[in-house]
Amino acid sequence: MDYIKAFVVGGIICVIGQILIDKTKLTSARILVLFVVLGCILGGLGIYQPLVDFAGAGASVPLPGFGNLLAKGVKQEIDQSGALGILTGGFKASAAGISAAIVSAFIMSLIFDPKEK
Repeated sequence: MDYIKAFVVGGIICVIGQILIDKTKLTSARILVLFVVLGCILGGLGIYQPLVDFAGAGASVPLPGFGNLLAKGVKQEIDQSGALGILTGGFKASAAGISAAIVSAFIMSLIFDPKEK
């Protein structure tokens, strides 16, 4: 049942993105930023975490999940370090994911021959 919940919630997030691409003049980059900011706002308000608890990876892997992770990291770091946590919390919480993305991108650039369009 966990897989079905993750599939449905992740699918709904993707459908919302596809509708925004098809029905608006927003670029993909703006939709990406919109999803991360929305996840950050919903995470900061405590609204997104129940969705993550319900759907697991279906809510935590898409872009709003990254925003939620940033908000959660900032909240935890503010509790521990005070106002300095505003600047450091998001980086500490998302460091592993960002590092994995950078390393993966570097490895792929060695394997493939990227070309500019």
